[in-house]
Amino acid sequence: MLTIDRLQVRYGNKTALLVDRPLEIGAGDRIGVIGSNGAGKTTLLKAVLGLVPYHGRIRTKLRPEDISVHMQQNHYVGTMPVKHIISAILNTDVKTDKKLRGLIDFFEFSGCMDKKYPALSGGQKQRLTIILVLYQDAPLTFFDEVTSGLDFETRQKLMEKMRAWYAGKESAVMIVSHYYDELERLADKLLILDHGRVAAFGKTDELFRRYCGRAVVTIPANEKNRALTAHIKTVAAPAHLLAFPCADETDEAHLASLFIRENIDYRRSGTDIEILYSNVLSGGGAL
Repeated sequence: MLTIDRLQVRYGNKTALLVDRPLEIGAGDRIGVIGSNGAGKTTLLKAVLGLVPYHGRIRTKLRPEDISVHMQQNHYVGTMPVKHIISAILNTDVKTDKKLRGLIDFFEFSGCMDKKYPALSGGQKQRLTIILVLYQDAPLTFFDEVTSGLDFETRQKLMEKMRAWYAGKESAVMIVSHYYDELERLADKLLILDHGRVAAFGKTDELFRRYCGRAVVTIPANEKNRALTAHIKTVAAPAHLLAFPCADETDEAHLASLFIRENIDYRRSGTDIEILYSNVLSGGGAL
């Protein structure tokens, strides 16, 4: 569907993005794009969309109209009801378009149709743009920080709606997000960028096994827990956690037995993207 190879974007003397090995995006892919501010996430989307000059190759059989995008900032006229904005942008009749009515109902947006854009909440504004984007049924869609600025509950509801909408569809999706929990719900592949370079790309479960092991067990990183586990191998983790790699069930059982005996709360995961991200950037591996 889309291949990105030897791609370089420069702003003056600074290399904002360098993709030095092919990135393949196929039908049905759900790719999460993560990295710190300035890592090159938005630059990558803009290059694919032809919005910034670049060197290298972006190969695709898709037409421009086969790619849709949800950018971070979206603004609409504030002097007319939202239903007229939707009709004008999509060039359709809201009342008679069954496909559009289905999207409006699916995203629980019917009660907002007579409101003006400035009167919408943050979550409602995001749902409006999502409806406009999804109506296109594009083979490839980019979402850039789709839930930025929303509260936790609104983010969760919106992500559940999007996950349900794309279930079973052959459309490919690339999702730029700072929220690891969103990517755990929506993505089965990860593209990790660091200072404009590709740090890792592949299926989430395969990357996790490579960098973290079969599973990781985490506990709070307090003084007592550090002393208790000083002899046990750790992998990179956020500062408030200690993370222990497990190569097999025996490793997990030993750790669980220790933490239960010591009355320490612990969490086991085989998909924790935050832990995976930490270990990719640290350059290490569990095994």
